[in-house]
Amino acid sequence: MYLVWRKWIAPWRQVDRLVRQIGRGERPQTFLVEGAKEAQRVSVALEDIFSRQRELDRQAGERAAGQKAIFSAMQDGLLAVDRDRRIVLANLAFHELFAVGEGSLGAPLLESVRDPALEQIVGDTFRERAPSQGELIIGRREFQMTSVPMGNDNGEVTGAVILFHDISELKRADQIRRDFVANVSHELRTPLSILRGYIETLLDDPKMPRTECARILEIMDQHSKRLGLLANDLLTLAQLESGRSSLQLSAIDLAQFFSGLVRDWKKKLAAKHLKAAVDVAKNVPMVCADEARLREVFDNLLDNAVKYSSKSGEIRLEADRAGDQIALCVSDDGIGISQEDLPRIFERFYRADKARSRELGGTGLGLAIV
Repeated sequence: MYLVWRKWIAPWRQVDRLVRQIGRGERPQTFLVEGAKEAQRVSVALEDIFSRQRELDRQAGERAAGQKAIFSAMQDGLLAVDRDRRIVLANLAFHELFAVGEGSLGAPLLESVRDPALEQIVGDTFRERAPSQGELIIGRREFQMTSVPMGNDNGEVTGAVILFHDISELKRADQIRRDFVANVSHELRTPLSILRGYIETLLDDPKMPRTECARILEIMDQHSKRLGLLANDLLTLAQLESGRSSLQLSAIDLAQFFSGLVRDWKKKLAAKHLKAAVDVAKNVPMVCADEARLREVFDNLLDNAVKYSSKSGEIRLEADRAGDQIALCVSDDGIGISQEDLPRIFERFYRADKARSRELGGTGLGLAIV
């Protein structure tokens, strides 16, 4: 009886114990089984199965960790729901976007996110069994939502994956583009209409007095120059924004550079009895810059300073150290810019005083180029 126990019953009890331990996810201390060869072969097979399962678990864990890292690093929000529209996956960007906690996993989507637009595209995905798109506005941000159905081998829709892509900058750029086209059209239309009107006047009256003809030609010349300035500014702006503009760097002495500016602007300064003062701190070294581009910047700034300064005022050109940088400044005692206009002064075609700016010959692109 002892031999039967040792050879047949005990080995299979050991095998049974191994199976139970493996079933509980425990690692047996040993897979060695004494006695029946059949039981020994089964124990060897169990050890092999256990090792394979551990390796598969390890690989699955690595994949899950990798996926989680990828999802967490994504800038776009990612959401997955099952056929009952319960949340089964949501990355960090989604949680932050909708202020939804980690406890939302497993919860119905409508309980966590009450948004008609989101519910609409998820519903469309399930109904149409096809991808669906929509837009979502949260605060000042705009998102494009793309919902894609998930299915099984039987062709059944088992859920949906929704991606939230921030298109705020694209929308802003598109609005800027449309505004730019509208503004260019408007800026061109006015002088062209005036030129066309005066040309018709001259053609209709060949015997017009010379004094009247000279007056009209002077006005036409002013508007043609305005068109030329606008065209040049548009070309400059296009070059700068396309990145095709290369810089020709050289060493520049700012004191000499400012003195040259004052000398070249002497006539326009004198016309309004304006004084120009140059102040370059002694600790300011020579700078490395594109002199032609720097000149263009300061010509724009000086042009504004001269136009908007009162007669007998003063314009100052200054340079000083600001940490490891050099601060250059053009200041005047003119009318200034209101606080509400300051955030927009570098926008293309933006004018704080539209009527006066056009009257003084501005194109509205000077500070955008600066």
